[in-house]
Amino acid sequence: MSMFGLQSLITLFMYIFFIFLAFWSINEIHIERYLPIRALPGKLLIVLLSIALGYTVSSFFLSLIDNIRNLVFLFK
Repeated sequence: MSMFGLQSLITLFMYIFFIFLAFWSINEIHIERYLPIRALPGKLLIVLLSIALGYTVSSFFLSLIDNIRNLVFLFK
C-alpha cells in the first residue's frame, strides 16, 4: 500500500472516529431540552454540530501529527 493510500485511510478513520465521539458527547448533553425547537430540527442541529466539531478536532490532530512528523526535516 502506498504512503498516500495509508495516509488517506488514517484521515478517513480519524474523521469518522472524532465525528462519532462528538455526536456521542453532544447527545449526552441532551441539547434539545434547552432549545425551543422541534425534534427533527434539533436532531439535525446535533448532527451538524457533531460534524463540525469532529472535523475540527480531527483536523487539529492530523495537523499536529503531520507537524511532528515534519520535525525530522528541521534537524537534517
